[in-house]
Parts: sequence; C-alpha cells; structure tokens
Amino acid sequence: MELLDVLDEEGNETGRVEEKDVIHEKALWHKEVDVWIVNEQGKILIQKRAATKKQAPNKWISTGGHVKSGEDVKEAMVREIKEEIGMDCKKENLHLILIAKHRSWRGDNNVFRYLYFYRTEKQLQDFIIEKREVSELKYISIQELEHIVENKDENYLFWREEYIQDVIHYLKKNI
Repeated sequence: MELLDVLDEEGNETGRVEEKDVIHEKALWHKEVDVWIVNEQGKILIQKRAATKKQAPNKWISTGGHVKSGEDVKEAMVREIKEEIGMDCKKENLHLILIAKHRSWRGDNNVFRYLYFYRTEKQLQDFIIEKREVSELKYISIQELEHIVENKDENYLFWREEYIQDVIHYLKKNI
C-alpha cells in the first residue's frame, strides 16, 4: 500500500494522507517527480513502462513516480531512479527544471510534478531495470524528442504534457 500526501489546488499539504489508488480514483492533488537524464553525448534517457503497468503500459516516458507521504521530493527522485533503473544519484546533482501544476488528460491524476535534470556517464548496459516497472531503456537526441512532440507520437506520453516545451528549452540550454 502506497500512501501519498493530499495537496490543495495551490500545492499546499492538507494534512490528509490517502492510498495512491484513492488519490487517483478521486483525482486528488498530490506530488510526483520526473527526471530528464542526459548522457555525455547529450542524449536523453527514456524508459518504456512495463506491459503489466496499470496506467500507460508499454508507453515511453522519463524516469519518475510518486512522492510518498512525508517524503522530500529530491529523496523521492533518488528513490525512483534507484528503483526503476538501478542508478545511484546524489540529491545535490539533481537540478530543478520546473514545478508543473498538471491535470491529467485522463482526468484521474491531478498533480504537482517536480521535473529535474540529471547528468550521467552511464551507458545503456550500465543500468539495471526493474522489470515490474520498466521493460526497456533507450537514449534519444533532442531532435528526436522534438520530432516525437511535434508528431504527437502515441507511443510516448510526454508529448501530451503542457510543460514539454519548457523542458525542451531547458534541455537545449543545458545539453
């Protein structure tokens, strides 16, 4: 059972804690984290969600997940990176891109999403994926990312996000 803090529409904690499934059923506001991992060649790491995932199976996304009740957002990001792709990272090397207030296109995920940037020297074979979460990893170029967004490729989730152009702008400046 995963417990999450319920937020108000301004992103403030309400003191209420609910199970993740209840949060989604009732479309309650909560926190999530995402990281855009970039390697030495300026390629962006993305992951394909496992086929068994309840939400968006077999879709390509950036690494991330929910912030558990009482958890710091950077701690959550470090935990999610370790859980999903087996990479250790230091909180101080996570750079905040932006905090996005986001209503899901599915209508079940009202979230304040903390988006981070992280540099790595790791190659694909260096990652250890959690098969219940992730089925595949790949690096893509910024041009490929722009093409995915421009063409609204249904195999990827991030093109739907209203903040993706801000992420692309940030990545272009920092790659």
